[in-house]
Amino acid sequence: HWLQPGQMMDGLGLAETKPGPLIMVLQFVGFIGGWNVPGGLSPLKAATLGAFISTWTTFVPCFLYVFLGGPHIEQLRGNVYLTTALSAITAAVVGVVMNLAVWFGMHVLLPGNESFNWFAAVVGSVAFVGMWRWKWNVVHVVITSGLLGLIYKFLL
Repeated sequence: HWLQPGQMMDGLGLAETKPGPLIMVLQFVGFIGGWNVPGGLSPLKAATLGAFISTWTTFVPCFLYVFLGGPHIEQLRGNVYLTTALSAITAAVVGVVMNLAVWFGMHVLLPGNESFNWFAAVVGSVAFVGMWRWKWNVVHVVITSGLLGLIYKFLL
């Protein structure tokens, strides 16, 4: 594997700090993957190349789709086969997001298959209920949760 679970969670945390989280995660994964498995290159060169390739291969298909397919999109709307395929892709994306939620949940609540992380469970549950029921501001919840995590890690 290119990344450890902690490194993947670091990448997600980094991505959520800025707009465009997907590209930031992909750049991070490309960089860390190149750094950890440099092949015959120096780690820095391999990491830079990995970040570049992951960025390039993410953007180019999207740009080609928009610029080449965009003018024809209205004609394609009536195509039953294409609509069905896009519905299947949407369902697959929902499955991937759910898989990531379970994966991250397991690595946060059971880090390294150790004992259950009650602190993370309580903070996460309070944050979820607060945002769901009382419509707490997500920025305040993230900052407060982060500060609580720092206090727990370094002072307790």
